[in-house]
Amino acid sequence: MNPFDVTVFHAVNNIAGHQPVLDAVMIFFATGAPYLYGALFIIGWFVLPKADRDRRHGLVVSALSGVLALVINVLIGHAFYRPRPFVALPQGTFHQLIPHVADSSFPSDHAAGSFGFAFGVQKYGPRIYRYLFMVVAIIVSIARVYVGVHWPTDVIAGFFVGLISSLVIRRFEKYVRPLTDWMMRLFRMGGTFHSAGDYGTRQ
Repeated sequence: MNPFDVTVFHAVNNIAGHQPVLDAVMIFFATGAPYLYGALFIIGWFVLPKADRDRRHGLVVSALSGVLALVINVLIGHAFYRPRPFVALPQGTFHQLIPHVADSSFPSDHAAGSFGFAFGVQKYGPRIYRYLFMVVAIIVSIARVYVGVHWPTDVIAGFFVGLISSLVIRRFEKYVRPLTDWMMRLFRMGGTFHSAGDYGTRQ
């Protein structure tokens, strides 16, 4: 445990357990983020104009960025074990609002996946999702510390894992286009890709 983690963890986690409404909101974001993102992806896919391939491609790139972030986290977690706050800290010195297995804390899967989605959607995705996904990722990261299952540097590391994952997927996004095409055909949607220079310019 380093002083930064301990100090910031207690500063955030000590807020927990006093306001039931705030606790409920934080628990929702700390545990329900996968379902929230799933709902947002589905809504975005079907609400966009039927022929809008570009922005649907942005959603596919975003989803793959989050998945890659989780894969990277699994590799890091197997190579490096870090005890979670509720394992490392003395009982009675923290608030744990949700149950959790005592596996490796570093990096945060929720933060990595969330920031993978958020950074992945920035270049190609719908404008509202560029802001919404980033806001949700930040709240999710704070919530994981708030509910007592992660150290601050766990979510900071998740931020960078998500960023790197999005850069990798965006670097090779042309190889993702066949997947987008297949999904468009699956749902009987038309449209064509714009030139590479047009990506991210359509609002």
